[in-house]
Amino acid sequence: MAIELITKEDLEAFRRTLLNDIKLLLTAKPEDNKTWLRCSDVRRMLKISTGTVQNLRISGKLKSQKVGGIHFYKLTDIENMISGKSR
Repeated sequence: MAIELITKEDLEAFRRTLLNDIKLLLTAKPEDNKTWLRCSDVRRMLKISTGTVQNLRISGKLKSQKVGGIHFYKLTDIENMISGKSR
């Protein structure tokens, strides 16, 4: 069995490497590929109430797909509404 000594310099190099790896993990933004949003996401983006989202849906200004009792809205439709490109 061979004995290996760990020096302070080895530990310091390990610490720097570990800190750099942690910084990379914390600064890397995960890709958010949401194409469908829930009502709460739409409310947050448009800064409107739940009732207003419902009124936009009922009037046909905002289309939704209902899945299992939950309305989902296309991200592109919301972005178009924000930029003023809605129909």
